[in-house]
Amino acid sequence: MATIGAGATLLPNVSFGNEPKETYGNKTLKFPEPSRKLSVVDDVDVIVCGGGPAGIAAAISAARTGAKVRLFEVHGCLGGVWTAGFLTWLYEFDNPGLTAEIRTKLDERGARRGTNPKNFVYEPDEMKLLLEDLCTEAGVKVRLQTRLVAAYRDGRRLTTIITESRSGREAWRAKVFIDATGDGDLGALAGCGWDIGLEKDCPCQPLTMNALAVVRDVTLLQKYISFYGGDGIHLERVLNFKAEINRAGFDPSYGYPTLFNVRDNVVLLMANHEYGIKPFDANAMTEATIRSRKEVFNIARGLRQLGGVWEGFQIIASAEQIGIRDGRRIHGRYKMVREDLIKGSKFDDAVCKVTYPVDIHAETRAVNDKLPISNEDFKFVPYEIPLRALIAEDVDGLMMAGRCISGDRVSHSSYRVTGTAVAMGEAAGVVAAIASKSSRLPHEVEWKEAKKKLK
Repeated sequence: MATIGAGATLLPNVSFGNEPKETYGNKTLKFPEPSRKLSVVDDVDVIVCGGGPAGIAAAISAARTGAKVRLFEVHGCLGGVWTAGFLTWLYEFDNPGLTAEIRTKLDERGARRGTNPKNFVYEPDEMKLLLEDLCTEAGVKVRLQTRLVAAYRDGRRLTTIITESRSGREAWRAKVFIDATGDGDLGALAGCGWDIGLEKDCPCQPLTMNALAVVRDVTLLQKYISFYGGDGIHLERVLNFKAEINRAGFDPSYGYPTLFNVRDNVVLLMANHEYGIKPFDANAMTEATIRSRKEVFNIARGLRQLGGVWEGFQIIASAEQIGIRDGRRIHGRYKMVREDLIKGSKFDDAVCKVTYPVDIHAETRAVNDKLPISNEDFKFVPYEIPLRALIAEDVDGLMMAGRCISGDRVSHSSYRVTGTAVAMGEAAGVVAAIASKSSRLPHEVEWKEAKKKLK
């Protein structure tokens, strides 16, 4: 018997003789993997899968509400797109609760640029440390570098997940689960229905590889840096920057290439799009990552060769994870739709209000060359997201938070920004904690009861 992390045990059934095979003639058709039994770790109330903006909010909120919580993250840090993805620019961050707390603590660490509480630049590695501190203080059991690989139900109820990590294959149980993977991995593995892109299938919004770069003197680049010093100027600077990339001999795959000033002479470069990639297609994701990193470095080299204000322009780090906009949208007990954004829908069980408009990045290079970002053809009205959109329709005991909640393509392009993801995560965490501690399922908890617990 081998002990595998956190008290889990693995009983392997391994053959040391001939390799098991299913063959037809001399061709191997399938490899019958030997079965094995896993001991189950069952020591928490709530399990959150995904440690990005929605996941850390869900885990912290659930723990602060009194639940024992475990948080799984596939990368080597918490924060998801904030950290592994080098997003560096936050939208919709003027909500109460955890967003305000994060903003205050970033200020205390000198890690935020700009005075606007809603939209601002931050330092990715300070964000890593801050999120680790918040989870530790809340008592969340964090496991990094751990991938979700399977989910099992008892009837309709999700009971067990399986992970793979440096500790091997492990089984985990909880009373309530939260899918904060962004791509809806847990919901899909548990058997939920889902949509992606144009409802049935891609095309999806493109991926983006971000990179940090150092410049010789950032003050000489003000006309190219969006929102420099919090001045609110964006599109003009983007077009100026694109002209310089063109002058260097490159036509960027993203029509609105952008620079942000992270701090001092460090900037964030966002100039790449990878079109038509499904985030659960490993080969396509690998190829897109390799292409995008090469494009970003080529642009940086080209700018450096221009000399002048670009002298010394050098990438110092590219993101570990290429940024994903579109993933699975898990079917919930309410589906956010375009009409909700047209009429500004309000709900009795509203968990947050969204003021960020429709933001659909071009789904093909041809469309990008004409219109890189579409705001659709209607007047946007701020709207609310109901708790029901965060509760799985097909599986009991499962909630969602972040961009994998239940919605259509248009509404998703609005609620997917990270400030809103945090608000959704907080709501899901509180409901999950109440449900788990009172032997109820999430859909049996009324929002008015949960709302009282939110700080």
